[in-house]
Amino acid sequence: MPLPPKTALVLAGGGSLGAVQAGMLGALTAAGETVDFIVGASVGAINAGYFAADPSAAGAAKLEAIWRSITRNDVMPVTIATIANVVLRRGYIFDNQALRALLERNIPYKRLEEAAIPVHIVATDVLSGEEVVLSRGPVVEAILASAAIPGIFPSVSIDGRDLVDGAIADNTPISAAIRLGATRLIVLPTGFACALRSPPKGAAARAMNAISQLVSRQLVKDIEHYADKAQICVAPSLCPLAVAPYDYSACASLVDEGEASTRAWIAAGGLRSVGALGVLLEHTH
Repeated sequence: MPLPPKTALVLAGGGSLGAVQAGMLGALTAAGETVDFIVGASVGAINAGYFAADPSAAGAAKLEAIWRSITRNDVMPVTIATIANVVLRRGYIFDNQALRALLERNIPYKRLEEAAIPVHIVATDVLSGEEVVLSRGPVVEAILASAAIPGIFPSVSIDGRDLVDGAIADNTPISAAIRLGATRLIVLPTGFACALRSPPKGAAARAMNAISQLVSRQLVKDIEHYADKAQICVAPSLCPLAVAPYDYSACASLVDEGEASTRAWIAAGGLRSVGALGVLLEHTH
């Protein structure tokens, strides 16, 4: 008898577009979908860390509620310290204290190994560029490391290594999930702002938007590369999308749109197919 597939939930990065993933999780849990473990990078690590505490419809609903109320000040508040970081050339714009407080307020467990379901957080070694998969240790530190966008947030030291955003080494950690034993992957991308009418304003906004475009293209390449290693199902990205990953003003609507889109995808048999990947490549509207 063949062994049943081992299913991994894989969550990509994408700044404020992580709100889409909350809606996707709502649709998946409503459909009764379960997974064996979770892998997340960048904002996907934030969602993975929270959802791993309660990987159920109730847990997804709580995550949706958080995203509906979140603002940029909850993640990247502009303060006197922010100005000092720039003037003193500390190498980053925002400290991570606001994000740390948000995580500590909402994640009910302390260490990754205490989660209700195995969760793995992907970060990047600053010096070597090597992918680092964190499966044990303080959950908040792991997530802060994975979400530490270079130039935006400070790096985080874990076990003597300075770590930054997992998106650099592996924004959608398909390869990590397969190495961890997954034979079936449900990938939740965040997509990119394909319908903006003008470039985002500000250095941080432009940097995050550019990164989201690059990693969406890389996701397509990874799916093609690993197609013969595992069954890969990719939930649909929102398209057209006119919200940049630095914009937290539309999170509530992104949650709703992500859930509606994923419900329709599931109803159409999406969990048995790779999915439409064209929307992850460069295009205009």
